[in-house]
Amino acid sequence: MSVTQIDLDDDALAEVMRIAGVHTKKEAVNLAMRDYVARFRRIDALARSREQAQSWDYEGWLDARADEKAAGA
Repeated sequence: MSVTQIDLDDDALAEVMRIAGVHTKKEAVNLAMRDYVARFRRIDALARSREQAQSWDYEGWLDARADEKAAGA
């Protein structure tokens, strides 16, 4: 862990501490950074899923599923 001196928005910091229920500035900043990284990882995963979904053959899947149902699968 590194030691860094930074200027923080006191109002934003207080809000994070209140919402998250943390008691120290260090906890609040670390939580906010982890949340920020997790948010962008989720956005990236959604973007990749969207790209994959664009290549899906939905009509073909529906036809195959209808055939399976008709066969009793």
